[in-house]
Amino acid sequence: MSCPVYKLGGATQKGLIAARVGLGISQQVGWNINMENSVDIKIENKGERNPVKQNPLIKAGKRFCRGVGYLTGDMKEFGAWLKDKSLIIQFVDWVLRGISQVMFVNNPISGIVIVVGFLTQNPWWTLTGCSGTVVSTLTALILGQDRSAIAAGLYGYNGLLVGLLMAIFSDKGDYHWWLLLPVTLVSMTCPVFTSALGSVFSKWDLPVLTLPFNLALTLYLAASGPRNLFFPTIIIQPATATPNITWTDAELPMLLQSIPVGVGQVYGCDNPWTGGIFLTALFISSPLTCLHAAIGSAVGMLAALSLATPFSKIYSGLWGYNSSLSCAAIGGTFYAFTWQAHLLAIACALFSAYLGAAVTNMLSVFGVPSGTWAFCLSALTFLLITTNNSAIYKLPLSKVTYPEANRVYYLKMKKHQRSCCNV
Repeated sequence: MSCPVYKLGGATQKGLIAARVGLGISQQVGWNINMENSVDIKIENKGERNPVKQNPLIKAGKRFCRGVGYLTGDMKEFGAWLKDKSLIIQFVDWVLRGISQVMFVNNPISGIVIVVGFLTQNPWWTLTGCSGTVVSTLTALILGQDRSAIAAGLYGYNGLLVGLLMAIFSDKGDYHWWLLLPVTLVSMTCPVFTSALGSVFSKWDLPVLTLPFNLALTLYLAASGPRNLFFPTIIIQPATATPNITWTDAELPMLLQSIPVGVGQVYGCDNPWTGGIFLTALFISSPLTCLHAAIGSAVGMLAALSLATPFSKIYSGLWGYNSSLSCAAIGGTFYAFTWQAHLLAIACALFSAYLGAAVTNMLSVFGVPSGTWAFCLSALTFLLITTNNSAIYKLPLSKVTYPEANRVYYLKMKKHQRSCCNV
């Protein structure tokens, strides 16, 4: 069926076309206006949404965690804040970080807590140890060493150990003020040893650890000796008789107490309360470091029992400090923390404990203490191993901070590698 066709004149047709065009334009404009209005309405409605109110407890928890984050770890934000402050204030921060760096901790608050532990043990040792740290750090500044390494305390901790152990092995007792002279001179050699060893070890991307302390202390004690007129040292002799050990005499509380004592012996302290304070200082910066330090000391105690060591030596923590340092070094500090690296750290602690017994017996023949030679040798050995296991990841020395941050870096590296493989 066809539609009827109406014929119109030319003028009428033109008017009709214009009317239709005008109607189309008006409809298009109206549609645009309606769209704009609808957009405006949507925006207004979106702006009128009420924000979700967070629970005050959640807000407080977030603020607390943020505040704790500024005080734990390596306190990087605090170090950056100090850069435009007085050099004296910065120097105090460097010294405190150096005090805590003995246990791989770069935290001034931990350094303050450790100083409290020193005072609990012996105020005289506190003075000689802090003097060694100050002198060693100042010498590094004078020698123009890397400022970032100085700020991290890496040129102070060996001087601290030198000052502490020189006072401990002095036969003159406490408050022999002339001892501060050799403490100053020997501590000045620590940055020299650190810089020299660092230039060699950098080829393998290895840390110098406490080798400068071992070199400086061994040379001093070998040069002075127990018959020195001015600075006599205590007599160290090898064992000459077989110890009489009765296993029923072992006291479980004393064995458990040897764990914090072993951590304290890292600094030469045998007070269990001091060891507990040191563990608290480690926990403030890194719970993983604290855990591995305690585990390492316990492993050393078990190793001593396996060799029928006299209980008095076990109780004094002398079997715990090398293994404590070794376990902390491998378990998250220089290796990223994984359960494989954790087992490797325990193995290193056990190796260090047995190696410590061997080094002690050898050096006692020459009348010098074993220091931390066993820790250095065992840790460097385990850092030089090669493996195809990706879970045992040795961090570049420039990326080493504290175990928790090291693990974050390791996970980011693994994620980046996966993304590269998927491309």
